[in-house]
Amino acid sequence: MPNTRVRSRPEPRPAPAPREVASRLRLQQRCGLLLCAAGALLALWRGWQLLPPAEAVTTALALGAAAALATALGVLPVLLARAPAARTQDTLLGFGGGVMLAAACFSLLVPALHAAAQAGLGPWPRALGVGAALLAGALLLMLLDHVLPHAHGIGPGGGDLERRRRVTLFVLAIVLHNVPEGLAIGVAAAGGDSAGALALATGIAIQDVPEGLVVALALQAAGVGRYAAAGIGAASGLVEPLAAVAAAAALASSAALLPWGLAFAAGAMIFVVGHELIPESQRRGHSRRASVGLMLGFVLMMVLDSALG
Repeated sequence: MPNTRVRSRPEPRPAPAPREVASRLRLQQRCGLLLCAAGALLALWRGWQLLPPAEAVTTALALGAAAALATALGVLPVLLARAPAARTQDTLLGFGGGVMLAAACFSLLVPALHAAAQAGLGPWPRALGVGAALLAGALLLMLLDHVLPHAHGIGPGGGDLERRRRVTLFVLAIVLHNVPEGLAIGVAAAGGDSAGALALATGIAIQDVPEGLVVALALQAAGVGRYAAAGIGAASGLVEPLAAVAAAAALASSAALLPWGLAFAAGAMIFVVGHELIPESQRRGHSRRASVGLMLGFVLMMVLDSALG
């Protein structure tokens, strides 16, 4: 009889434990964040080398970097202390909305009207032109808000793929929200009024601190790890120096665009305040605290603009 051997089937490999899968996902997430940050820094450096030398561009980069640093400082409580209560977060959101609203009025719209008057325009042409530019800025943000897929809020629940999709859309919303702030800083830097640009950047940096905290807390509530949430929250402010440099470089080549650029940035900021910050600050029922924060932020920015400008 032929000698037959019974081949034993290889035993199936045991499935990785859920903790091991989660650890791998966190490692992949951190590596992806590091690669994205390295690519963004390299692109920023190459773009900076291609820009024509201009004092306004350098000022815009410095002020935009300061605002991005303020966003990074805001995530520190996520790493070092307990998260503040929801009512405190809503008060801080309202405060940031008040700062941005006052910055749009006193640091952008008033200088826009003044620059249009210096250009020789009469009362009606400059008022209508500034108003049209303001509406154009708001309409552009409205169009981007409609076209680009993003989420206004995230929460726990759902599978891993669904959670990662919500986190990605939420980060896109953050980037969209930070673009007008960077544009405003760049436009103000191109205006030649260093004190006014400093006041505007200071106000934006003040409101970026609670903004970075709220972003990190929202990501953590969605299931993102503490360090990854802090890293994403800190990196969300990097779009501000990029937008600031782009706006300053565009306006440095043509001073005639200054009043319209100021009004355009103001319209974009007002849209963000009305569409994002105020509704989000009152979503959880702390409307009175959010309104108090809004008023305090508005007054603080008005004082800064008057004192430094």
